[in-house]
Amino acid sequence: MGEFELIQRYFTRPTPHAVLGVGDDCALLQMAPGMQLAVSSDMLVEGRHFFADTDPRRLGHKALAVNLSDLAASGARPLAFTLALALPTADPAWLEPFSQGLLALADAHDCELIGGDTTQGPLNICITVFGEVPAGSARRPGQPATQALLRSGAQPGDDVYVSGMLGDARLALEALQGHIQLPDAVLHTARQRLEQPTPRVALGLALRGVASAAADISDGLHGDLGHILQRSQVGATLDIAIAIDLIAAKDHFTRARGQFDHMLSPQTALQCVLAGGDDYELVFTAPPAQRAAVQAASLASDTPVTRIGQIDAAPGLRLVDGHGAPVANNFTSFDHFRS
Repeated sequence: MGEFELIQRYFTRPTPHAVLGVGDDCALLQMAPGMQLAVSSDMLVEGRHFFADTDPRRLGHKALAVNLSDLAASGARPLAFTLALALPTADPAWLEPFSQGLLALADAHDCELIGGDTTQGPLNICITVFGEVPAGSARRPGQPATQALLRSGAQPGDDVYVSGMLGDARLALEALQGHIQLPDAVLHTARQRLEQPTPRVALGLALRGVASAAADISDGLHGDLGHILQRSQVGATLDIAIAIDLIAAKDHFTRARGQFDHMLSPQTALQCVLAGGDDYELVFTAPPAQRAAVQAASLASDTPVTRIGQIDAAPGLRLVDGHGAPVANNFTSFDHFRS
């Protein structure tokens, strides 16, 4: 199978929302009046971001999901995406489920594939996604005039929230790498979270005008909240007791007293939640006066949110236990050039 036959068979579709899609040197998007273009790129490399035996249907889903998660964190509505794909071989048995997983998620978010590139080489998937967000007025001096959610808007006294559940992707990775043992049902649940994350697009849209700052959790809560703190020039205090309860797979352990703690130490649980990565949930901040609006956004988007801490004026990220006592903070998030 040649390159252009591969593109035609698996990745060429009608693009009713684009002025011009696959087939020319450039695609064309027409922005509506008063809207700004939100753009993000992510790359997935075999052996670095996913195992060689990952189900290609799940891999197609994840390749787009991680990009849609960036749009969600900006409060942007998905429009279209491009796909750059390096393949060792043009294998229909891999390409068919990969394209199905990719395009099913694209259809779910009305996000059109409008172009890209293919080449032969080690398996590498790079997607650039385009979204739209209304223009607006600057909320703080030095900020752009936009209604997009930014990392730079958190203020002392704001609440810190996360969406969904955290830590399960890292839990799966620890098990797949042989560092811990998990019951089959727990591993199944955790691995699905690792390989088929849910981008929180609806929540991001609902948080426009409510959240003061936001980021998606791709490299771990510790680091991604840290980006908000750095950009906003503030600090934060997090309750780790609440954070550990956000491990969804915890509920799949036998409920006999102490079994979860026996199989997963508190330190490992914290490592999964704070420094695990691959959760693709949202971490965001909002003033206490917006608590009802945050809950309304949660209900409207059918996405659970949990308040886990507070923004402080003093720089740095502080951890406390359920009684407010300080906990040592020796966690770091994933870094491609340090890991």
